Amino acid sequence: MDEEYESIALVKPEIFVYRIPPLGTNRGHKAADWKLDAPDWTGRMKLVAIGKRLELRLEDKTSGALYAKCPIDAFPGVCIEPVIDSSRYFVIRLKNDAGQTAFVGCGFADRGDSFDLNVALQDHFKYIEKSAELEQTSQVAQPSLDLAFKEGQTISINIGVSFELDSLPRCLRTRQGAR
Repeated sequence: MDEEYESIALVKPEIFVYRIPPLGTNRGHKAADWKLDAPDWTGRMKLVAIGKRLELRLEDKTSGALYAKCPIDAFPGVCIEPVIDSSRYFVIRLKNDAGQTAFVGCGFADRGDSFDLNVALQDHFKYIEKSAELEQTSQVAQPSLDLAFKEGQTISINIGVSFELDSLPRCLRTRQGAR
């Protein structure tokens, strides 16, 4: 059985989730249109890498029970995108096991937390890209050098050979017996 390992890319202890109005313009979502002072849900966020896949999980702070998840296939992309008026908020596409999707807003109290999320997302997709490039270059057939001796080929090695003192450079000759 080929199981993929899960690795935690990022954990943030507090994330706010909001219901968002339909997109009014083609420019993007605005966090100012949400009720930022009254989030619909507050919990913990985990960014989990499962093999080459990435998943943002929203979990209950105390029990750790899964509230919702957002599979992320590209960043930036339709699965997670920053809002146009703030660096702390994002629109994510939640997807359940039945394949139903819903767009919600999420955000952090601190700008540093959203920066950490951006960096973790970028790092994951850079890693996937570099892994694919490395895999491609390793699959390219490299011509192998045949350094084996051919049939009947021999070499001779002289170890501890004596030599004439006159053949040495003058700076290496000693005064005793050297002229």
